[in-house]
Amino acid sequence: MRRSPERAERLRRARPAPAVVHRAVRVTAAACAGFYTFRYGLDRPASATYALFAAVALGVLARVEGSARTRARTILWTLPAAWALVCLGTVLAVHSWAAALGMVGVGFAVSYGSVGGPRMVGLANGLQLLYILPCFPPYSPDTLPQRLLGVTAGLLLLAAAELLLWPEPAPPDYRGRLSRAALALAELADLAADACAGRATAPGAVTSAADRARARLDELRFSRVPVMERPAGAGAVDRALTHCAAALRYTGPQVLRILRLARPYPGAARLTAVTAQALRAAAAGLPRAGPVPDTGVLDRELADFDTARAALPGPDRTDRTDRTDRTDRTDPTDPAGRVRPALGTAALDSAEGARFVVRAVRVGRHAALPPDETPADQRPGPFWYAYDPAPLLWWRRFRANLTPRSVAFRNALRTAGALGAARLLAGGLDLSHGFWVLLATLTLMRTSAADTRTTLRPALVGTALGAAATAAVLLAVGEHPLVYALALPPVMLIAFTAGPALGPAWGQGLFTLVVALVFTQLAPASWRLAEARVVNVAAGAAIGLLAGLCAWPRGGAQDLRRRTAGLLEDSADAVRETVAVLTGTGHPGGALRRARNSTLLTEAMYAQYRCERHDPAGDGPNWQAAVLAGQHAVRGAEPLLARIPPGTAAPHRGGARALLGHADQVAAAFRRQAAALRAREPAGAAHPAVARARAALVAELDGPPPAPGTDGRVPLHAVDVAVWLAGLLDDLQQIHESG
Repeated sequence: MRRSPERAERLRRARPAPAVVHRAVRVTAAACAGFYTFRYGLDRPASATYALFAAVALGVLARVEGSARTRARTILWTLPAAWALVCLGTVLAVHSWAAALGMVGVGFAVSYGSVGGPRMVGLANGLQLLYILPCFPPYSPDTLPQRLLGVTAGLLLLAAAELLLWPEPAPPDYRGRLSRAALALAELADLAADACAGRATAPGAVTSAADRARARLDELRFSRVPVMERPAGAGAVDRALTHCAAALRYTGPQVLRILRLARPYPGAARLTAVTAQALRAAAAGLPRAGPVPDTGVLDRELADFDTARAALPGPDRTDRTDRTDRTDRTDPTDPAGRVRPALGTAALDSAEGARFVVRAVRVGRHAALPPDETPADQRPGPFWYAYDPAPLLWWRRFRANLTPRSVAFRNALRTAGALGAARLLAGGLDLSHGFWVLLATLTLMRTSAADTRTTLRPALVGTALGAAATAAVLLAVGEHPLVYALALPPVMLIAFTAGPALGPAWGQGLFTLVVALVFTQLAPASWRLAEARVVNVAAGAAIGLLAGLCAWPRGGAQDLRRRTAGLLEDSADAVRETVAVLTGTGHPGGALRRARNSTLLTEAMYAQYRCERHDPAGDGPNWQAAVLAGQHAVRGAEPLLARIPPGTAAPHRGGARALLGHADQVAAAFRRQAAALRAREPAGAAHPAVARARAALVAELDGPPPAPGTDGRVPLHAVDVAVWLAGLLDDLQQIHESG
């Protein structure tokens, strides 16, 4: 009989991936080897229990990614934490209230540790189980050595299995994505340099190169990257890779702007060609074994180009004339000359972006950086983390997230409260095998009540069916431990394979049968073991659902709206302050630093939102465009402040007033968009104020070049600032498009 396409697709999705099967084999081998050795070889039931559950905790509940060596190393690094959690749980099991308080503390600490990066996120559930297991009766501090022995053996066996049983190669990491994006941008920059040099390109070459560059840059979005591959740690290397991605995403639109404005302009052609070389060097240096790139050539070209743009016109120019083409001089009567100021700005911005990319790569390779060039009154600079020791970076990350605005802080509170309540309930009702209550709460609770409800039904159905199968097996087999010992490995292998492939119903049902096969080998059990499993899972799931209802039941949607509005407001302050500093009419007040921190918090909230279930029709505005608007406000201000000395952007008072007026309009547009988000205004056409502000800026940029100042120099830095402001208005217009 011929299969329908829909059925074939379902079968394809249900087929487990080889990596899932290999992992199930490794966990089953490690868990069963430890369990059988201690249970039947050494007659130490406590050690057998902890050896098995330690392997399950780090092999199934936790997410340990990377190459085989990396996974084994991570497992071994968790040994001290595992010992501490087992000791703490054993001691606090003396009273239910003590165990519950300990559960609150451990639940918060382990969950909040996720701010340290994806590895901590992946390890969180596994580490929680290592406290949950010993914090239940019987209170047996005398068995602590056996428990520690079992945990140690289980983790060592799991690490050995990672190295010996189907060791998997390292998955593609974020460095590879960055390298491909840098190469695509380098190809596009070469085409832009050809256009500025007057060289013709093949039809369609620009379009195809631009499409490739956009696709590669899109791959850098965290919503497109598996959680464990994201460089979200607190250390300098992860920060540098994140900074590199942001700089590449800023550089891309600048290169495209060169192509849109391209006219014969040899100076811009030379600078853009050097920009392409720098991007290629960065791409080659991103792999750990590649050559470390340097910014020397790019720094010199940037300085020469920037100086030449503002050089005195006429025959009295210095000997720098031989390095700068005469078309750098703008002529108001020349139609082509009218676009040269903006074209020069685009070339400068793309080169600055490439320099940021190279410096971020150098930080990621632990290469030396020059002293921080940021003026003292504007510090910290963009690469502040490269000059601080790692412990200080971690402390700052943890301290910065100790706020209700932080996703990690709020999730830690929710997890701690739910697990503490589950422990009190299990102890107060004296539930048999009460740790199943906490395990169900831990594995079924989601960041929103809707997600928890979606997971709850299949989990309860699977548990009930698994319990029915368990009761039938216990009634049929009776007290014959040998049968259960022989059945445990294949059932465990099937459970750990089918769960990830077929969903929570299969996972909960088969895991119910696994735990029954384990406990019947430790002590005689009847069919009531299956009944206890159903009751405990139902209680744990109910607590998880209540936690989702009582603590931020809508997940990240409402918080993302508030956080994004706050980002746009902080960006408005940063825009106004940056222009005031550049024109000499104000002083740094920390607005840029606040906007930078707000960007990080909003990115974290957006990442959580993308992981939740939500109705696409209710997505609202283009959230990614809103986050990018805030990113470009910060990433655009940083190179301007680094390149333009304070007070020199406009050499005369009229020009300064004009720039400040534009900055006020852009800041007002940011605040207007923030107010629209808070008021839940529907997506649609851009607000008229945004359109008017952009039209005024574009008309000024498309008009004649600025008049020379009192010193005879053309204030092209004012054009740089105006182009940045116009680009921010373009970003704001994108927010009104449907997400």
